[in-house]
Amino acid sequence: MEKKKVVIALGGNALGKDVEEQKEAVAKTAKVIVDLAQQGLDIIVTHGNGPQVGMIQNAMDNLVVTHENYKQVPLPTSVAMSQGYIGIDLQNAIKYELYSRNIEGKVSTILSQVEVDKNDPAFENPTKPIGRFLTKEEAEENEANGVHCMEDAGRGYRVVVASPMPQRIRELETIKTLVNAGHIVITCGGGGIPVISENGKLVGVNAVIDKDNASSLLAAQLGADYLVILTAVEKVAINFGKENQEWLSDLTVEQAKEYIAEEQFAKGSMLPKIEAAIRFAESGEGRRTLITLLDKAAEGIAGKTGTVIHQ
Repeated sequence: MEKKKVVIALGGNALGKDVEEQKEAVAKTAKVIVDLAQQGLDIIVTHGNGPQVGMIQNAMDNLVVTHENYKQVPLPTSVAMSQGYIGIDLQNAIKYELYSRNIEGKVSTILSQVEVDKNDPAFENPTKPIGRFLTKEEAEENEANGVHCMEDAGRGYRVVVASPMPQRIRELETIKTLVNAGHIVITCGGGGIPVISENGKLVGVNAVIDKDNASSLLAAQLGADYLVILTAVEKVAINFGKENQEWLSDLTVEQAKEYIAEEQFAKGSMLPKIEAAIRFAESGEGRRTLITLLDKAAEGIAGKTGTVIHQ
């Protein structure tokens, strides 16, 4: 009997905010992943990279400021660096957890490029803040040079980039091969390295791909049974933070779309997760998305908690 495939999209709280925190966080995350693997599931892990890619980009930006002979490092390069260093920490934590339980297991990290459409309207309206905080003068100078900036929550100005929809995962066949060979695969970190294809040549673009959108596409193309989006709450709620707040356990695609129309989900946090969940649930018969906390993932797949979105 073929194993069930599960794509697990890790939120930022599964990785920590710096090098030390990350090592601690991935040790806990690895336990959850190996628990699921022990249930006889094929596991594919994706993850965010917000703090990590910001740290790398800041370091690279400061290098340019302090050493004039260094050129600006493009964002896709920083995304690739973050995929590598998060991937190796997560991979080693999972390997150690397998070893601790006397389980023979294979774990691989695949640096992945995700192709976007160069004509995606998101490029006309960049909204995703990245990198260090800037003064108003620095932001104005950037704008004069064609680099978009915006004020970020009263804390200063930041460069903003596009967040286009993922179209194609270029390493998909490699990922499939490894999953079929019994590997736990870590891939599509930070939504993937954003690229466009110019007559077959892959060229990095200044963008950030939403991790949950990339995970939804990956799960659909792998023919996964479950997409698990891990976040900071055990269940999705409507009327969140109000007296009539209601936690949801089961949502049809139809109901989820009605709640979106009612603007029940916050734009910067839960809404993109719900939209990614719907896209996966609609991509094939019997496909389900679970949204829950990291340490509730196994219970959620067993149907005991979390919010499940399905056709």
